[in-house]
Amino acid sequence: MHDPVPRLPSLLEAVLSVGTDLELRATLQHIVDAAAELTEARYAALDMTDPGRDGLTGIRTAERPEQPEPPEPPESTESPKPPELVVPIHVDDEVFGDLRLAGKRDGPFTDEDEQLVRVLATQAGIAIGNARLYETARQRERWIEGAAAVTTALLSGENAADALMTVAERARRLAEASAGVILQPTEDGGMEIVTASTLDDPGDIVGVVIEPGSPLLEQLLGGEAVFIDDSATDPRMTTRVRHRFGPSMMLPLQAGGRLLGTLALPRRRGGRPYTAVERLLATQFASQAALALVHAEAQHSRERLAVYEDRDRIARDLHDLVVQRLFATGMMLESTQRTSAGKGDTNKDVHAMLGRAVDELQSTVQEVRSAIFALQQPPADAPTTYRGKVLREAAGAGAVLGFQPSTRFIGAVENRLAEPVAGRLLTALRRALTAASRRAGVSRVEITVDVTAPLPDGRPGVRLTVFDDGDAGNGRAEGGGSEGGGAEGGGAEGGAGTTVTWQSPL
Repeated sequence: MHDPVPRLPSLLEAVLSVGTDLELRATLQHIVDAAAELTEARYAALDMTDPGRDGLTGIRTAERPEQPEPPEPPESTESPKPPELVVPIHVDDEVFGDLRLAGKRDGPFTDEDEQLVRVLATQAGIAIGNARLYETARQRERWIEGAAAVTTALLSGENAADALMTVAERARRLAEASAGVILQPTEDGGMEIVTASTLDDPGDIVGVVIEPGSPLLEQLLGGEAVFIDDSATDPRMTTRVRHRFGPSMMLPLQAGGRLLGTLALPRRRGGRPYTAVERLLATQFASQAALALVHAEAQHSRERLAVYEDRDRIARDLHDLVVQRLFATGMMLESTQRTSAGKGDTNKDVHAMLGRAVDELQSTVQEVRSAIFALQQPPADAPTTYRGKVLREAAGAGAVLGFQPSTRFIGAVENRLAEPVAGRLLTALRRALTAASRRAGVSRVEITVDVTAPLPDGRPGVRLTVFDDGDAGNGRAEGGGSEGGGAEGGGAEGGAGTTVTWQSPL
C-alpha cells in the first residue's frame, strides 16, 4: 500500500470543501466532486439509500467515464464490469448512500484510494448531517413565517373567498408546488375545488368535482391527510386534471372537530417527492390555517352583528322620532292650509308657501324611508331587491361625486317593478349618474323612481327622474332606454340644472 502522506494536502482540501455549503444538494455535489478529484476518477456518483427522505435523486459528476475499447469476447457469456470503488456514507448510524467511483485515469483503484475516500466519507457524513439540520431548520422557519402571515391576513378582515385564496397561495409557495387547491364538500356528498392558485390560468381547475363514490372521498371527508406519489397514475385519483400532476399532499382544514375543506398541494408530473419533514410542516400549516379561518369567520360575524345592531338602532330612531315628527308637522300644515282656504283667505302667497312646505315634508319622509331601508340591508351582501340595487348605484355615484344623492321611491316598487324593465331602469340610472358626475358645479343630485306614473297613452308605467344642479352646458347628459328618455335643462322651480327622464311600460 502506498504512503498516503504525499496526498494529505489534497485530502485536507477535499475534507474542507465538503463542509463549505450548508445547502444539502450543494453539499452532496461537493462530496462527489471532491471524491472524483481525489482519486482521479472519471466518474463519481452518490446513490442514496432513501432518496424520498430528502427529496433528492442521485448526485453525479458531469463527466462520464470514457468507454474503453471492447475486449475480445471471453468464453464466458458475462460481460466484464469496469473496476469500481464503492464506499458507504453513514449519517447518524444509518447508511445514507454509496459513493461510487469508476474510470480511474492511470489504472485500477488502490488501497490508498479507498483509504482516502473512506476518510472523506466520514467527513461527508458529518457534513450531510449538518446540512440536514440546517435544511430542516430553514424549512420550519419558512413554514412558521408563512402560517403567521396567513393568520395576520385572515384576521385583518378579508372576506371568505379572499381568505381561502390567501391560504392556497401561501401554501403553494411554501411547498414549491405547481398548484394550491382548496376543496369543500358539496351537497350531494362529493367535494369541489372552490379556490385554486396556480402558476398558469386556474380557470379550468376551479369547479372540478370529486364525485361521490371516489375511494379518496371517505378519507378526505373523514379529515385524514392523504399523500400521493403520482396523481396521474394513482387509482384513487379520478378528476379530469389528475394527469397534470405528480406528487401531491391533500391535507384537512379542520379545527374544533369541524371540517372546513381540504388543502391540496400537487407538484408537476415528474416533480420531486415530498419529504417526511415537508409533509409534517404542511400538515401543521393546514391545521393552523384552519384555526385562523374559524377565528376570522367568528370575528367577521361579530363585526357584522355589531353593524346590524347599530343599523337597527339608527333605523328605529329614525322611524320612531324623525318620521313621526315629520308626519305631525305635515298634518298641522295641511290643517292650516284647509282652514285658510275655508276662511277665504286672499293671501295666495301664504297658501302657496304652505303647499310647498307640505310637498317638501312628503319628499323628506320618502327620503328618510329610503335611508331606513338602506340601513336594514346586509352591509357586505349584494342587494337582491330593486330598492337596494338603486341605492347601491346611488352610493357608487356618491363616491365619485363626493356627496350622497337623495333617493325617492313612489309606489309599490318591489311589487310592480320586474325584469327586464328593472334591468333597463338600472342601466338608465347608471348613465344618468355618470353624466351628472361629468358636469361642473354639481352639488345636488335627486333620484326619483315612480311606479305610479302612467304613460302618455294611459298604460301603467315606471318613470325614472334624475336631476342635478350642475352646469347644463358642461358635460353630456344621457337619456336612456328604448322606451324613451331624454335630458333637458332647467330644474325644479326654474333653477339651473339638468333633468334626465326615462320611462317604460310595466
